Amino acid sequence: MEQLGKWKYRPAPDTVTAVEAVTTLLIQAAVADGGTKVSVHLSDQDGQACILALSHHTGLTTGADDAGKDVLHQITAHHFVTGCGIDTGPDGRRIWAVITL
Repeated sequence: MEQLGKWKYRPAPDTVTAVEAVTTLLIQAAVADGGTKVSVHLSDQDGQACILALSHHTGLTTGADDAGKDVLHQITAHHFVTGCGIDTGPDGRRIWAVITL
């Protein structure tokens, strides 16, 4: 939220709650992969924020994406989420959400 404020976004309290809850879900999913670290990336465009968590757990198979589908349902339960996804690459599993600010 601090970075979004620096970018001049002033979301309503219920949007702030959604951003914080979704960020927590993304990080928990990345931590559950058991990698050595987790990184979180934030970008913005046209009044939306994209939050991405990367697990840095190399060697995951694409089947790991199926394991994350439950968290995608939890993420989309938040009213301000306009999209989310998950994929696995050589650098680990990436799970992301786009939120309208």
